[in-house]
Amino acid sequence: MPHRALHLACYDVACPDRLRAALDVSRRFATGGQKSVHECWLTDAERHDLLRRLRRVIVESEDRVLIVALDPRRDAIPLGAATSPVDRDVIVIGGPP
Repeated sequence: MPHRALHLACYDVACPDRLRAALDVSRRFATGGQKSVHECWLTDAERHDLLRRLRRVIVESEDRVLIVALDPRRDAIPLGAATSPVDRDVIVIGGPP
């Protein structure tokens, strides 16, 4: 089974229509998140697929996308009303968010 690592997928999209499309794409891969920052457990192939799909949505001269792999040796420390991601073993990609 491929190894999944926790990533943060973030974007800043200028156009409301593209912003909605980026949200729809990101939520297909996300297990949690808020607004334009999503927690995603991804294999290398899934990370490339997410980037490929986001590239179809954004305009690179106007929008920004950042996907960061988090260090697995560190614990997630949620602040405020956030909760730590706990669904590491099961990921559903596609279907309704």
